[in-house]
Amino acid sequence: MQELILRAKELLESGEVVRVLGWRKGEHVYDPEPAFFNSAEALKEFVYNGFCGANLSKYMIEASKLEGKTLVFLKPCDTYSFNQLLAEHRVDREKAYIIGVGCKGKLKIENIKADGILDVEGAGYPDCSEMLTVKTLYGDVQVSYKDAMLERCHVCKGKAHKIYDEQIGESADTLDADRFAEVERIEKMSPEEKFAFFQNELSKCIRCNACRNVCPACSCRKCVFDSTKFDSAQKANATSFEEKMFHIIRAFHVAGRCTDCGECSRVCPQGIPLHLFNRKFIKDINNLYGEYQAGTDVDAKAPLVSFTQEDAEPSIVAERG
Repeated sequence: MQELILRAKELLESGEVVRVLGWRKGEHVYDPEPAFFNSAEALKEFVYNGFCGANLSKYMIEASKLEGKTLVFLKPCDTYSFNQLLAEHRVDREKAYIIGVGCKGKLKIENIKADGILDVEGAGYPDCSEMLTVKTLYGDVQVSYKDAMLERCHVCKGKAHKIYDEQIGESADTLDADRFAEVERIEKMSPEEKFAFFQNELSKCIRCNACRNVCPACSCRKCVFDSTKFDSAQKANATSFEEKMFHIIRAFHVAGRCTDCGECSRVCPQGIPLHLFNRKFIKDINNLYGEYQAGTDVDAKAPLVSFTQEDAEPSIVAERG
């Protein structure tokens, strides 16, 4: 982590960048938050550890509107999102100095099943431990780093940065699960079982908009759900139909553009597996039009905006679940 801070200070002091976008210490080691640092002095609050799961690419939309260049730290998976925003002309590459940081998997405090958590040791970077020591009111608990990782890290797209100006730190392979296994499990359900599954999950939604606000693909200047002309602007779900409509429409809006960064599920206070909607769309697009990973290549055209005579016609192909 100190290497990141020292490099950030060098770039600030040289005038190469005028601000830094990274993660700031929270009250505990497990609650850091995205933050801008406008001076070398401010970097005393900078932190980078296993709990820095936040994808910083979306914050570069606003940073691109500011004077001067912003140093942004991006993990490998974050660079897919930045590339997608570049392809959609939502960020300015000339306003960004990208340092690709190593990643050994990111953690979620909710995955640590312990009461009265006071601190977590072993989550530092680059020297994370295979076993985390969780300090609680009732004594120490040992939890494996792997068991505490975010779901998205178990299906990691790869540890290669897709865009950067320089790289600092090493990564570790965390892939140990099938990315589409849960989608396939749901596909095997009967229509009634599928409906019940999603009805149960989406009934938990409190319309806090955290998923929309954190999603790099949700970058519209004006969101349809903020319109005062419709009841969709309301925070609370008036009906069971409304609670489903929000998430289904949002999933359709990001289809073909979602990089599967998993931020929607990470920030959901209700623990709804929102990434499953997007991952189902990704799987179907791969099956219908050939494998495609949004954000891999800035110049690549997404299947849904690139017509060929050989394209499948989803309305007339056999049902795929």
